[in-house]
Amino acid sequence: MFSKLVAPHGGRGLVCALLSGSELEAEKEKAQGLKKIQISGRAKGDLIMMGIGGFSPLDGFMTRADWKGVCENFQMADGTFWPVPITLDVDQADADAINEGDEIALENDGEIFATMKVAEKYAMSAEDKKWECEMVFKGEGEDSVDGKFWEVAMDDHPGVQMVMAQKDVNLAGQVKVLSEGEYPAEYEGVYLTPAQTRRMFDERGWANVAALQLRNPMHRSHEFLAKIAIEVCDGVLIHSLIGNLKPGDIPADVRVKAIDTLVEHHFVKENVIQAGYPLDMRYAGPREGLLHATFRQNYGVNNMLIGRDHAGVGDFYGLFEAQDIFDRIPQTGDNAKDLLCKPMKIDWTFYCSECDGMSSLRTCPHDKNSRVILSGTKLRKALSEGADIPDHFGRDEVLVVLRAYYEGLTEKVEVKMQGAASGDSM
Repeated sequence: MFSKLVAPHGGRGLVCALLSGSELEAEKEKAQGLKKIQISGRAKGDLIMMGIGGFSPLDGFMTRADWKGVCENFQMADGTFWPVPITLDVDQADADAINEGDEIALENDGEIFATMKVAEKYAMSAEDKKWECEMVFKGEGEDSVDGKFWEVAMDDHPGVQMVMAQKDVNLAGQVKVLSEGEYPAEYEGVYLTPAQTRRMFDERGWANVAALQLRNPMHRSHEFLAKIAIEVCDGVLIHSLIGNLKPGDIPADVRVKAIDTLVEHHFVKENVIQAGYPLDMRYAGPREGLLHATFRQNYGVNNMLIGRDHAGVGDFYGLFEAQDIFDRIPQTGDNAKDLLCKPMKIDWTFYCSECDGMSSLRTCPHDKNSRVILSGTKLRKALSEGADIPDHFGRDEVLVVLRAYYEGLTEKVEVKMQGAASGDSM
């Protein structure tokens, strides 16, 4: 069957580092005799994405030249677009015991996820880490301007905290991935590889596909965004993060159940596919919006829904900065190197009682007293505190699922409400 879908990023097709069959068994056996390096949950997710082709054309962790180019210019050393560094950090003692050219095993929580041939090791000073944070995480919101970024980032930005806590040396090199971890078993039918989604799109005859990125359960605004895309595209991939989140976020299995419930009752199912991907959230706002578009291209998606405060945290980013950044990224004219997945830029959406339906700032002429402001943070805060949920905020069937989850919690995490989620800046 001839595919009408957008080509994978990088011009080399799906680059999949995951081994199988006898090659996998042989590499697993060899890995037992290699020096074992403990890796973070973030690196585990990155490895799985390299394994299944989600990070095509990456086949390993970035060199210093790649790291610098990505931070500075959104491009790896060879000019291929990439928005966020994909690096592997180790402590100095491990780095001292490893030589360039060595093979090592990468282990997380007792399981070896990959082997790696070390091509380069390079120091990451505190100043290097700070520079990466400023390039990748600093935005145009009030927590980023007027010298405020470092006053608040170490307390309030989980992405900055993660980078600053990294160890002092990065290792670069090609990997061979040995495991997809818990995802195939725990999320059977939801955890899908790029090859699987592409095959599903092809079977449905889709050529023009949009993706809706989720780290929260779908409220009415998410539903409205997805339905806008369905009207103008062949179909929509509702694509949820099923890796690690920050404390207070709703876990993946609950979100999957809530989305299933919404699709069952409020969508034409033939026009929607729900899937999950195994990354940890980086909370990089606009840069992460670009990352979402980059790996969605590998999944066969050519339109990325970008709404208000996409992948944001706190008030570090402008409300629509994640849309604007798509207009500023480099274009080489080479489809193999450039980002081909384009943004669908949707204005702030909400329920308006005067309009008697879902609207946006582009279509609703009424003031905010008539509007139910929708956000995942606002929903989580209300649910966590047992507060009433305003009418038209979420579908009743979905709220039943979410209330059951919150009622079962023995420990509550305070959910902070920033301006981007409250609607104060509307």
